[in-house]
Amino acid sequence: MDSYDAPGEPVTVHAPAGTIIGRRAGQVRRFLGIPYAEAPAGVRRFAPPVPRGRFPEPFDASRHGPTSQRVPLFATTTIPEPSIPGDDVLNLGIVTPAPDDDRDDDRGPLPVMVWIHGGGFLAGSPASPWYDGRAFARDGVVCVTVGYRLGVDGFAPLDGVRPNLALLDLLLALDWVRENIAAFGGDPDRVTIAGQSAGGAAVLALLSSPAGSGRFHRAVSLSGGLFGGGADAARDLLERLGRRLGVPPTRTGFGSRTVEQIQQAVIDLRDEGGGGLVLGPCVGDDLLPVPIADGLAVHGHDVPVLLGATADEFDGAIEQEARAAARAAGTRVTDALFRSACARTAAARRQAAAGTWLYSFEWPSPVLGGAAHCADLPFFFDVLDAPGVPQALGPNPPADLATLMHADLAGFVRGREPAWARATGGPGDPAREYGRPGAALAADTTGVYDPVVRAVEEC
Repeated sequence: MDSYDAPGEPVTVHAPAGTIIGRRAGQVRRFLGIPYAEAPAGVRRFAPPVPRGRFPEPFDASRHGPTSQRVPLFATTTIPEPSIPGDDVLNLGIVTPAPDDDRDDDRGPLPVMVWIHGGGFLAGSPASPWYDGRAFARDGVVCVTVGYRLGVDGFAPLDGVRPNLALLDLLLALDWVRENIAAFGGDPDRVTIAGQSAGGAAVLALLSSPAGSGRFHRAVSLSGGLFGGGADAARDLLERLGRRLGVPPTRTGFGSRTVEQIQQAVIDLRDEGGGGLVLGPCVGDDLLPVPIADGLAVHGHDVPVLLGATADEFDGAIEQEARAAARAAGTRVTDALFRSACARTAAARRQAAAGTWLYSFEWPSPVLGGAAHCADLPFFFDVLDAPGVPQALGPNPPADLATLMHADLAGFVRGREPAWARATGGPGDPAREYGRPGAALAADTTGVYDPVVRAVEEC
């Protein structure tokens, strides 16, 4: 058995999608690599996702499915992000509590968290051990991780291609969850979408979209951004990629190259110092008719939202590079890309009937040099024993902080209102600070995002 396999004995579920065979280990069941759409290959490449038909034979869900990431953006990443070959990249994994055979389980259908991985919309893997949902299953939450198309295949606004294919992937995955999750013990009427980095940005994009209405009931954005640009913003990147690949920047041109070749070309451009490599949600179609901040002011007001950022995000690495180049970056990257999105989202949702709650992750990793991007994930998932955690967080990250942060997130998914006050969208907004040096593990404070609010107002 390798790291892509689920441990345990076979367990069978009969769902509308067909018979699915996963694995049970103790009180946790895992069903991995379940295709929710037809493979986006061949004539289906650069096309909207097509729902997967009912499985004619029992489907073996004992191992993670293929990933859209074929080439990691970096040789070493903070999060372990395995790349798994194959065309069926539009798949999902489910981690759910196993029924207790010794007693009647009277809990009823359980709340569901659908997790969207990060990776700059260019990379990332839903098969990461940092996203294992065993702690959520332990606490009565069904955890679903979703794969979606990345980079050019998921977001490039090519002529003749439907924009925002990756967002359509995610919407179809949510439809699959609504139709099938009851067979795994989940409640289709209590679905929370959650994600980090690009995944958190995708959450905010779906929350701002008229197409998101009714597909989910709560939303969580960890270090997400309001990354929605027009088609023109990606044109320069696509032209540079086309020149490197020796093809015109068209559907036919890019379609003549493999996903691996295109992802490698992105890495080569980055290594040559070519900035502006982000492809992401594209504003101007029926999914995102207006900028995401404007959409948040109109849509999703019946959806409670929990969001926040880490105190340093990428600033530690940026500042090291800046010092080497004799220029100062300060906290501009963190504020501009991540913390400002928290303040702007809260401001956009001033009139929302459902609440908005802010947090700030302040615990400084002794390895990463601060409360860095991704450092909060093993705490929220309560997986401090996962591979790669000591390399990112040091040998003894505080387990009691993980217990607290995971309890807050799992409680929110279960429908509990956070213990701290709602944000009102202006200066002095309350937020929960996790792991601030010299303070308790959590402190409910006001004004944490005030510097960002002032910067946004000045702009």
